[in-house]
Amino acid sequence: QVQLVESGGGLVQAGDSLRLSCATSGRTFNRIAMGWFRQAPGKEREFVAAISWSGSNTNYKDSVKGRFTISRDNAKNTVYLQMNSLKPEDTAVYYCAADQDSTHWSAPTILQLYDYWGQGTQVTVSS
Repeated sequence: QVQLVESGGGLVQAGDSLRLSCATSGRTFNRIAMGWFRQAPGKEREFVAAISWSGSNTNYKDSVKGRFTISRDNAKNTVYLQMNSLKPEDTAVYYCAADQDSTHWSAPTILQLYDYWGQGTQVTVSS
């Protein structure tokens, strides 16, 4: 079992920055690939970013490349999503997720590969 707790969401203006955090417990963190997903009202949950065990491999949704950065601190069992130059279309509930069956290199982009999910944190970007 892996428990995930997100924090750091809020209401910001377009162009602002936020950093989301996801604290984990329950399984060896440095053997789990981690991902961030988001879900806007009326839309499907979508991939945002993912990071491999060691952090050496990352993947991003095209629309966030250059603006968002995923990172992890294995000593703190925490994964982060730094979001810069936020846009109104980034408004959504953001979820972190853990893939317990990942290989050391993988940073999965497919939602169905993730086994555990946090409760989500709301990010609202006003224009």
